[in-house]
Amino acid sequence: MEPTVNIFRLMRSDQGTLGKLYYSNFSCYTLELPWRDNKRNISCIPAGEYESKIRISPKFGKVYWLTEVENRSFILMHSGNWAGDVDKKFKSHVNGCILLGQKRGLLAGQLAVLNSRITVKRFVRMMGGNPFKLDIYETF
Repeated sequence: MEPTVNIFRLMRSDQGTLGKLYYSNFSCYTLELPWRDNKRNISCIPAGEYESKIRISPKFGKVYWLTEVENRSFILMHSGNWAGDVDKKFKSHVNGCILLGQKRGLLAGQLAVLNSRITVKRFVRMMGGNPFKLDIYETF
């Protein structure tokens, strides 16, 4: 039976959708794009249940990939700091993916996750490269 990882989305603004990921004794912050009706490259994905498996990304290395996301492709859990609405002049390191970070805070005056690269590496190592089910919940 596949393990289940949970993300609880805590707040949403034009600077991004902040959440908290939990699995066993591991937790970290997540940052995704604001909700824009699941539109490609500008929106976070809908809350729900997803299958995830390891993928080697040319840009990010070993990361997890959410498969079978409706109307979307290559949704990864990778490193980065920002996930703001670029049409509203915020910075973003994603086109729909999920950023992981040890801390949350402000970076250059914008909501960000911090210590992201090490957090992604720890998460991938902890999951052992094994597939898992990801459940995303909205708590706001």
